Amino acid sequence: MNWKRALIITFSIIIGVYLVLAVTAFNQPAEEGATCQDVHISIERGVIEGTLSSAEVRNLLNAEHVNPVGLPLQAVNLRQMEEVLNGHELIEQAECYKTQDANVCVRVTERVPVVRVMARNGDDYYVDKDGKILQNTGYACNLAVATGHIGRLFASKVLAPVGRVILADDFWRSQIEQINVLPDSTLELVPRVGRHIIYLGRPVGITRKLQRLRKFYQYGLSQAGWNKYSRISVEFANQIVCTKR
Repeated sequence: MNWKRALIITFSIIIGVYLVLAVTAFNQPAEEGATCQDVHISIERGVIEGTLSSAEVRNLLNAEHVNPVGLPLQAVNLRQMEEVLNGHELIEQAECYKTQDANVCVRVTERVPVVRVMARNGDDYYVDKDGKILQNTGYACNLAVATGHIGRLFASKVLAPVGRVILADDFWRSQIEQINVLPDSTLELVPRVGRHIIYLGRPVGITRKLQRLRKFYQYGLSQAGWNKYSRISVEFANQIVCTKR
């Protein structure tokens, strides 16, 4: 019985080792003698459509001389490709890998802006969800525009979180067209529907303030009319102060 048990254990180990080696071999591209045939590019989008295209990614690989097409697979430097792509302003993260059919796949996560800044000092740029400043390269994104007294640090640390809140909600993304920063760094919002200005006050508790305002929209303005007030303040908790037109 002992020799049978030992035989079964030995046989099981051999099968296990074979399966591990087989799976490893099958998941490795057949690089020896193979030439890269093509680059397949996929772009993961954010909440809104950005401007980065597959053609732009391919052009970047060509410009930096790291396009692997035509090269032996063994000579393709995936790390170098990722470093080039990650250095692009509109790319948050890039992942490159080889496939069994002698292709290279490039998976890119796009860096999408959450607010456009057109400051009083003449600055014109975008800010992404992480507070990174993106130069204005002709985006056609439907974003709220921030105006007024805005420095780049304020845009990165304050406006980026505000933009994230607005962009994450379908209603506010459609309703808010402008964020105005006053000299004391308090915020006003300009809506698309309704002839009123929304005063947020200090840029804290934005989500709670907008939740309160939305309820007022539903149960107040829907009865009184969207153009009855010239100013609606949600600066302080548990109250909404309106100024009649």
